[in-house]
Amino acid sequence: MSTNLPVIAQATSDDHQYLTFLLNGEMFAIAILNIKEIIEYGSLTEVPMMPGFIRGVINLRGSVVPVVDLSARFGRGKTEVSRRTCIVIIEVRGEDDAKQDIGVMVDSVSEVLEIPKSEIEPPPAFGARIRVDFIGGMGKVAGKFVIILNADKVLSVDELSMLGQAALPTAQAELAA
Repeated sequence: MSTNLPVIAQATSDDHQYLTFLLNGEMFAIAILNIKEIIEYGSLTEVPMMPGFIRGVINLRGSVVPVVDLSARFGRGKTEVSRRTCIVIIEVRGEDDAKQDIGVMVDSVSEVLEIPKSEIEPPPAFGARIRVDFIGGMGKVAGKFVIILNADKVLSVDELSMLGQAALPTAQAELAA
């Protein structure tokens, strides 16, 4: 009887595993330890007066999970839904260290990669098309760079709720007009 051991058990302390995915044809990665699951895109309930990058919420085994459109979060416009579009459920920590599940809408999931620390460069000071604090590093994979996202910054529960509250007066003003 042979068993396939998960790659996680074989990883060394110098290697880190990342889930890679595509957004607008560009490769991104998030540390696998932040990932809870990957689900098919669908059954999204839109919530009025939310920032444009919050596509809505889903019911995940009885819990309400907000879904963030990463492309829109990066200021690149809304993701067009295709048959490969999926939602990656990520666990993030708030400033009070409370855990929150957030869904991230991506064009498609690619694979899990091991990237040694020696192959990760610090984020660029400028020139990236997303906020520098969103980038945890630049991983070198097969001669190309993969943008490693800092999930706790990109999906900061506190920042997302502040943006939602900031959108509320604007939406109320539009309704009153």
